[in-house]
Amino acid sequence: MKYNNFVQTELGLLPKDWEVKKLGDELYIKGRIGWKGLKKDEYLVESPYRIINGSNIINNKIDWKNCGYISKDRYSESPEIMLQKNDIVITKDGTIGKVAKVNSLEKPTSVASGLFIIRNISKIIDTNYLFYYFNSHYFKGLVSSRTEGSVIPHLYQRDFVSMKIPLPKLKEQKKIATILSSLDEKIEINNQINKKLEEMAQAIFKHWFVDFEFPNENGEPYKSSGGEMVESELGLIPKGWKVTKIGDVTKIVRGASPRPIQSYLSNTGMPWVKISDASESNTKYIYKTKEFIKNEGISKSRVVLPGTLILSNSATPGIPKFMLIKACVHDGWLIFNDYKDISKEYLYYCLIREREGILSLSNGSVFRNLKTDILKNYKIIIPDNKVLNKIQNYFFTTNKEIEKRTIENEVLKNIRDTLLPKLMSGEIRVPVEE
Repeated sequence: MKYNNFVQTELGLLPKDWEVKKLGDELYIKGRIGWKGLKKDEYLVESPYRIINGSNIINNKIDWKNCGYISKDRYSESPEIMLQKNDIVITKDGTIGKVAKVNSLEKPTSVASGLFIIRNISKIIDTNYLFYYFNSHYFKGLVSSRTEGSVIPHLYQRDFVSMKIPLPKLKEQKKIATILSSLDEKIEINNQINKKLEEMAQAIFKHWFVDFEFPNENGEPYKSSGGEMVESELGLIPKGWKVTKIGDVTKIVRGASPRPIQSYLSNTGMPWVKISDASESNTKYIYKTKEFIKNEGISKSRVVLPGTLILSNSATPGIPKFMLIKACVHDGWLIFNDYKDISKEYLYYCLIREREGILSLSNGSVFRNLKTDILKNYKIIIPDNKVLNKIQNYFFTTNKEIEKRTIENEVLKNIRDTLLPKLMSGEIRVPVEE
């Protein structure tokens, strides 16, 4: 960096040809008025009018599939927070500072009280550049200041109004956003490929092990070709197959947490797997964690090796994941090892298929919990070895493809996250045609 081409500003050193502007002077910033907040019984099962809240923002995207629905009257009473395409939404309560951009809008949509709408009405700010600004160290610094030492973290409208944004010329903003978005697009392509591969694998699992249409010795679908079926505790199953408890075909132990956990958390050390690490993973794998355990806490936790299958048993129970790293596992997880008569891949798909049945046996009024004994005694169908061996190569190949793209995405994210602050501060300049 050539510092003689920089000047000192409220945001630190910036290039001489950049400006600093207040967000409140350039943006439309609105949230739901407190007394217009919706009660639980006002949400509808279905409606032409949607509403999103903080839980719908996952990995900088809006989860439209799980949004809520409201009446036309409730939607129409708050025109100031009716979403528009290219709006940016940011959480202001709970887990504050989650950001997403509205890239498309299929139905009229409003926001719950935990969100702000940020709308670019400026002629000197590119919307995509603005989106990356809200993912940069400038905005994250504000979020940290509101989180640290706060019992109830909250972002206020005045926080946004008074915030400053570094602004290169519009052409340079667009170029910066293009560089960063190209990385995000590649990540999204990998996510979509992984999603398709996983959907295909689950469909094949259902075809073979639920519909019993695995290929017989003549390559024909077993059940519809007249394959012999026998009675079992779980209904008709192919001859030679059996029903058994999960605990009889694998060893199940619970993760462990050193206490008090806050005393053992660190920015470095052994990766520490929490339930949130699973919900933020786009694939069947966990490759990174947000938190780490100090060395002195490792012996008080439960360590798992790469390749281990784990299952969440609290908060959001019933989510199976494979580990790609060596890590300590929180006591909100169940750990599987030592398989007999089945493979861990087969068990993974069983757990996905049987999730609702398993959860129906869980306990807890607010949060459902899976006790180890519940899972150990849960019965599943075990195919014969010939059929299981036939599918194993497919499972292995598919998992390797998903694993490869999962790791590639982490590399791309690291590149993006390294470039973002350097591009946003002018430490790295991009060439722009005049």
